[in-house]
Amino acid sequence: MRLDKYLKVSRLIKRRTVANEACDAGRVQVNGKVAKAGTVVKAGDVLEIALGSRDPLDCGNRPQGRREGDVPDSAVNRLT
Repeated sequence: MRLDKYLKVSRLIKRRTVANEACDAGRVQVNGKVAKAGTVVKAGDVLEIALGSRDPLDCGNRPQGRREGDVPDSAVNRLT
């Protein structure tokens, strides 16, 4: 089965066009190699998908004022 179709059918990516774009951008690897959308995927292949940014989220630089619904500082410290 084609890689882009597999990503769509398995619901790892919602649309086949988005799967194509991810493959074209080099964000999908099959068995450690960058794969094109037309790459045939077989049982036992290892897929790696890089979606989103790779930069860690910095929760420490928040405004000093408190608003209703803000996450308590203790919870933010647990996340970092």
